[in-house]
Amino acid sequence: MNNLIPLFSEKDSLLSAEIIKEETAHTRLSLRDIALFGKLRLATLVVMSAAFCFILASDKVDYTKLLVIVVGGFLVTAASNGFNQIIERDLDKLMTRTQNRPLPTGRMTVNQAIFIAVFMGILGIAMLWFFINPLSGILGTIALISYAFIYTPSKQKTPLAVVIGAFPGAIPPMLGYAAVSGQMTIEAFSLFSGQFMWQFPHFWAIAWVMDHDYKKAGFKLLPSGGGRDKSSAFQILIYTLLLLPISLMPIILRMAGPIAAVVIIILGLFLIAQTIKLYRKCDIKSAQQLMFGSFIYLPVMQLALIFDKI
Repeated sequence: MNNLIPLFSEKDSLLSAEIIKEETAHTRLSLRDIALFGKLRLATLVVMSAAFCFILASDKVDYTKLLVIVVGGFLVTAASNGFNQIIERDLDKLMTRTQNRPLPTGRMTVNQAIFIAVFMGILGIAMLWFFINPLSGILGTIALISYAFIYTPSKQKTPLAVVIGAFPGAIPPMLGYAAVSGQMTIEAFSLFSGQFMWQFPHFWAIAWVMDHDYKKAGFKLLPSGGGRDKSSAFQILIYTLLLLPISLMPIILRMAGPIAAVVIIILGLFLIAQTIKLYRKCDIKSAQQLMFGSFIYLPVMQLALIFDKI
C-alpha cells in the first residue's frame, strides 16, 4: 500500500485549492465589495465636483445631462479606482487601511476585478462621449488612464506622485464645465487650477496621517524625503498659500460675485491657519484637522460659486 502512486500530485492539490478559492470569491462577491472596489465615497466626492461645475456653467440646467454626468463620471472614477486596486492588490495586503479590500482578502478574483473595471470604464466613457459631447469623453479617458496607469505606479518611485495624481484629480470640474460649453475655455481652466492646487494640502495631510502605513507598501507621498518633518510641513504651507489666490480666479473671471469671494477668502484663511498649526507642531492631530478642513473646503467653495451666480 505504501508504494502506491498518489492519485493527486501536490500540483493538482494546489490547483484544486485555487479553483475552490475562485469559486468562493465568486459566491461572496457583493454590492458592498463592488462599492469598496470602486471607492464609493471618493468617487462620490469626485462626481460632486463635476456636477457642481456643470451647474455653474449652465444658464438653464439640463437635468438629463446632469444625470449622465453623475452616472458616467461615477463609472469612470470607479473604474480608475478599480484599476488602481488591481495594480496594487499585493501592496494592499501590507497596509492596515487596505487589507480588507475585496482583492487582498480574496472576496473578489483578479478576473472579476478586471471585468468590472473594464465594463465600468467603457460604459462611463461611452455615456460621456455620446450623450454629452466627445470632449467630455476624451477628458474622462485621460483621467482614467493617467490615474490608473501613470499615477498609480509612480507612488512607489517618487514624491512627485502627488503632482502626477493632481492632474487627473483636477479634470472633473473641467469636464463638468466643458460638458456645457463643448470646448476648453479659460473658465474651465480656472476651475481645473483650483482643484489641482487644492489636492496638495488635502493629499499631503492624508499622507501625513497615514505615513506609517504607506511606508509598509513603499509609498513616497510626503513632499520631503524626511517624512513628517518641518520641510514637508513648510511645503504644505506654501501650496496652501497659493491655493487662495488661485481659488479666486473664477471671481476675477466674473463667474460669481462678492459673496462667493468672501466665502472663498474665509475658507482659504481657515485652511492656512490649520497648515500653520501643522508647521508649528508637526503632529498627526494637526494633519487630521487639515485633512478634514480640506474635505470641507472644496464642496463649500463650489457651492458658493453656484449660489452667488444664482
